[in-house]
Amino acid sequence: MGPAVLPTDPAALPLLHHGRIDLAGRLVEASNVTLLCTVHGDGLSAECVYKPIRGERPLWDFPEGTLADREVASWLLSEATGWSLVPPTVLRSGPLGPGMVQLWIDAEDKPKLVDVVALDAVPRGWRTVLRAHDRYGNPVLLAHADSEGMRQLAVLDVLINNADRKGGHVLAGADSAVYGVDHGICLHHEDKLRTVLWGFLGQPLPAAVLEVLRRVRSRLDGALGVALTEHVTPAEVWAVRERTDRLLATERFPAPTGNWPAIPWPAF
Repeated sequence: MGPAVLPTDPAALPLLHHGRIDLAGRLVEASNVTLLCTVHGDGLSAECVYKPIRGERPLWDFPEGTLADREVASWLLSEATGWSLVPPTVLRSGPLGPGMVQLWIDAEDKPKLVDVVALDAVPRGWRTVLRAHDRYGNPVLLAHADSEGMRQLAVLDVLINNADRKGGHVLAGADSAVYGVDHGICLHHEDKLRTVLWGFLGQPLPAAVLEVLRRVRSRLDGALGVALTEHVTPAEVWAVRERTDRLLATERFPAPTGNWPAIPWPAF
């Protein structure tokens, strides 16, 4: 393999677009076909995730388009914020046909950012989400880290209307940055936000976040909106505008609406 390619490396996107994809294995815990691969090109190589469209299971509540397109649209919105919370993601042909290809984030030896812990074992500075009981009946807490990256990811989840932000979808990268993965069921025009990142509920949005949201909102009426319509429906793009307007009007992290389960199950 060539030199390692980090998500912030300018070479990552061209490598994903044009590199040769070699299959390495399948992630069997995924509900849709998800393949771990190596992509090679121009003396570089990197591990990536490849999700062929032909391996997607139809979802009755997400009947429009493909999950691969929703993953790419979520990446586009992440990039529009400038936060780069979603690893480089492209739509391209692969060994099993067209699909989503995303740079792999190896978080195996990195600290968890979301966890279920005993009542007296919440890491210092973390935020609690809910109280529950483990399989033995002991009380536990679902909690997550409190950092700028986690706050940004919580905001991004609102923008993309993430219906499945599990704890295992929040990763610490080798560069110590926060990354979110698995965005196949996002961007529905109806409110479907389900996330484990409710620890910021009701908190004021930082001024820097509001400035980013204003910039994103302006771009949604231009090139960003056009780019999104290549992957999701016009109604879903319009809903992104409405969610952005709502955040700018309230200037706070939202609360669950009560019309949809607030936390995905399982939570990890």
